[in-house]
Amino acid sequence: MTMSSTGPTDEKRTRLDLRGRGYRVTPQRERILDLFQELPEGTHLSAEDLYQRLAHEEPRISLATAYRTLKLLASLRLLREVEFAEGQKYYEAVRDEEPHQHLVCVSCGTTVEFPASELEAASRAKAAEFGFTLLDVQFKLSGRCRSCQSRHSDA
Repeated sequence: MTMSSTGPTDEKRTRLDLRGRGYRVTPQRERILDLFQELPEGTHLSAEDLYQRLAHEEPRISLATAYRTLKLLASLRLLREVEFAEGQKYYEAVRDEEPHQHLVCVSCGTTVEFPASELEAASRAKAAEFGFTLLDVQFKLSGRCRSCQSRHSDA
């Protein structure tokens, strides 16, 4: 999902989106939004990862608050929720970028992002064919990275 690069900064736009949808911008939500804006592209955090990063900061953010806030921000499409392995959910910032998908090593968990505008275009066309409004496209390709291939004889 992409956002226009004109108008307010991503940070201001995010806060305006929250307020405009009737949500308060609490200090905890603001800190979580700031953290995701500060992360390098390609960084994915679970609720536990987020909690660990913010555990020693003020305002205090509980693990329950981390879970609730991540779910809220994903439902508003301010964060993207992705699932890499066995039901574990991770979150990444929604940025102005080319659509991408993920290749995940089933042995070590290494995750590689790759551009996938053609997959998104094909998905949009298929959704339209069946009368769906597409909200997100997620393809997760599972395999073994080069390092793990050399350690597994069944590759």
